[in-house]
Amino acid sequence: MAADDRFTRDFREMHKDRPLGTRNEIVTGPVADWATDFSHLEPEWAAGPYPIQDDLRRRCPIAHTRRFGGGWLPTRYEDVAAIAYDTEHFSSRSIIMSNFRPPRELAPMGGTPPISSDPPFHHGARKLLLPAFTKTAVAKQEPTTRAFCHSLIDAFDGQDVVDAAHDYAQHIPMRVIADMLGFPPEDGPQFREFVENALEGVNLPPEERIARMSKLFDYLLAQIRDHVQNPRDDLTTYLINAELNGQKLDPSHLAGTMALLLIAGIDTTWSAIGASLWHLANTPDDRERLVAEPGLLSTAMEEFLRAYAPVTMARLVKEDMHWHGIDMKADDWVLLSFPAANRDPVQFERAGQVVIDREVNRHAAFGLGIHRCVGSHLARMELRVALEVWLERIPMFTLEDPSAVTWAAGQVRGPRTLPVRIR
Repeated sequence: MAADDRFTRDFREMHKDRPLGTRNEIVTGPVADWATDFSHLEPEWAAGPYPIQDDLRRRCPIAHTRRFGGGWLPTRYEDVAAIAYDTEHFSSRSIIMSNFRPPRELAPMGGTPPISSDPPFHHGARKLLLPAFTKTAVAKQEPTTRAFCHSLIDAFDGQDVVDAAHDYAQHIPMRVIADMLGFPPEDGPQFREFVENALEGVNLPPEERIARMSKLFDYLLAQIRDHVQNPRDDLTTYLINAELNGQKLDPSHLAGTMALLLIAGIDTTWSAIGASLWHLANTPDDRERLVAEPGLLSTAMEEFLRAYAPVTMARLVKEDMHWHGIDMKADDWVLLSFPAANRDPVQFERAGQVVIDREVNRHAAFGLGIHRCVGSHLARMELRVALEVWLERIPMFTLEDPSAVTWAAGQVRGPRTLPVRIR
């Protein structure tokens, strides 16, 4: 059988009659008490979760909800870290808290390895990706990333107001990931749809979520078939030829990893760039200082990552247990809020303030434990270059209408609309 036909067959089988796991009811609606009824999908959470998290940390450090079939939300750094490092009691087979749970049969690989993988499978799956995300490999992407950022700003010519999220931040990681995977750059609009389906459609019926995700895997299938027929020097061809334990990657492993790179590689960085620009548009003193002291940017962007960490990850409790004074049930969700951990005053001085010259900053924006972001060097490069080019080209900018700024709901938070005046 030809290689491309094998991929077609195996991809189709991967989705045929796939078990949907445990289903739960619709989970949105007004929150009665964030300590006992939290929901990260609500508008007030998207608009600004930090006061909610601060209040929970003071009076109820591990919140609970019956929504999503039952879940927990630790808000102290020490609790988030403890769970992130504890792979014995918490599974990563599903990292998105939603209205249904993928079946236990998906472990230890999970649907999007290695981020969804448990030990011992995780180690080999992660190791495969490391060569593509070293500092040396990432440095090769910087010249084209910088040139692309300039081209985006060139397109602002004659405009007084632009959307820094929609017209700038989102396009940068889309182009970088497309180049790395060898995907057509003009497919960017599809990438945005894939991201929204995966991360913001968590309250849809399971069957609809599966159908929407199938569009992503159909796209990946087409790209894989093209790469099988026309190999080139990119990450997709590398993964097609990669071996784990002496064997080529299972089609579900290959597809899941590519889906992870496409979705996580875009939304997290897009959100970090957008939040940083929002802060600078909203804080003239910091903006003016960075323009005057460009050498401070590397320190400042670490503070932006701490203060506006975009990512919250989920875990599933493996078995009934008593943990840190609470009774957790098997398959309870646990939301690892790295944004909340990053604003814990026990861990950080002036935790609720953005201090752009903060010298000691061991933040958790890229996660903790075995699942710490494999693409952190790439994300840092994209964030740094995006801010360098913007501040060089547009040193003076302000929010056009603060009320017009919107933020994504769910587990990756960043500005979705960010109108700024640039003249």
